[in-house]
Amino acid sequence: MLPFIRSDLAQFSGYAPHTGGETQPEQFDQLDTNECPYDLPTELRDKLAWQIQQQIQSNRYPDGGHGGLRAAIAEYVNETADSSAFTPDQITIGNGSDELIRSLIIATCLGGEGSILVANPTFSMYRIIAQTLGVPVVQVGRDAQSFAVDLEAAQSAIANPEGPPVRLVFMVHPNSPTANALTVAEIAWLRSLPASTLVVIDEAYYEFSRQTLVNEVLTRPNWVITRTFSKAFRLAAHRVGYGVADPAVIRVLEQLRLPYNLPSLTQTAAQVALANRRELLAVVDEIVGERDRLHAALSALPQLHCFATDANFIYAQLKSGVVEDPETTLDSIRKQLKAQGTVLRHTGGGMRITIGSPDENQRTLERLTAGLSQL
Repeated sequence: MLPFIRSDLAQFSGYAPHTGGETQPEQFDQLDTNECPYDLPTELRDKLAWQIQQQIQSNRYPDGGHGGLRAAIAEYVNETADSSAFTPDQITIGNGSDELIRSLIIATCLGGEGSILVANPTFSMYRIIAQTLGVPVVQVGRDAQSFAVDLEAAQSAIANPEGPPVRLVFMVHPNSPTANALTVAEIAWLRSLPASTLVVIDEAYYEFSRQTLVNEVLTRPNWVITRTFSKAFRLAAHRVGYGVADPAVIRVLEQLRLPYNLPSLTQTAAQVALANRRELLAVVDEIVGERDRLHAALSALPQLHCFATDANFIYAQLKSGVVEDPETTLDSIRKQLKAQGTVLRHTGGGMRITIGSPDENQRTLERLTAGLSQL
């Protein structure tokens, strides 16, 4: 460890988007990161290229206030909420949702003032970003069968913290990697939390679940909804995330946001995507249909238990008693499929399978079926 580096980072493990080191074909089905399997249509790519050539000046800084994009996002949020109440001053935009997560933790917990609460398994960046900032992480469990949050443990952590008070609660709706939406009981518990606790609902997969809690923001100033353009909107390469919250919360997040955090090309891409959202989001029905088809086929395999899903991915585990060491076996299967050209995510004791194109899904089914048959 370098002598000038914080000592607590010696045991720190960062986020690993892709697992390297194994043999991998040149062409592969990348089904491990929950992206949309389809790129932007050619005409939209051409439109974006034209705007780069005609409208973006590389020698000028981007719009530091994101004015046009915030207005376009507010319009879209109103559509999803069936409302006209949301305005640009309730929107903040980050370089991916990760930047928003970081700003939220800085705003609430830094300097020993608080800790965050997460329910595992869940999106690991909450814990990772908190650790990089030296913020304590309170971790509670989930039911092994339904993945419902252990609300008793969560409430105990809120009411009687062992360390700094829980100032920030992160929940994903639907959760990653387990694909389950928040339950009625979980939503009721989140609504019951005191005003001193900030509730963040991550709706990265909203377009696939079609379930949102964004209207809660209108009456609960301690709630934030985060979403992304990386999934259904097909802009993972451009890194655009946004948050919806009370204007007072947005003002704080805007104060913390780095200046010019979103390049001009990225802002333009997001605005083009929103302007053509009906065309882009039309593919969601196909992806949901493919998800249901693949889920039914995988559920028929005797070795595998597939959990219900509200997202654009499927979460599965080996059934009890199939093998003595499920973790080692799943990792072996993952490596086997990767060598064949299918990349899946082994996480949280199970396998997360992104829904791809019909051809990709069929290859995944065939390769996974063959791998499991060897057990």
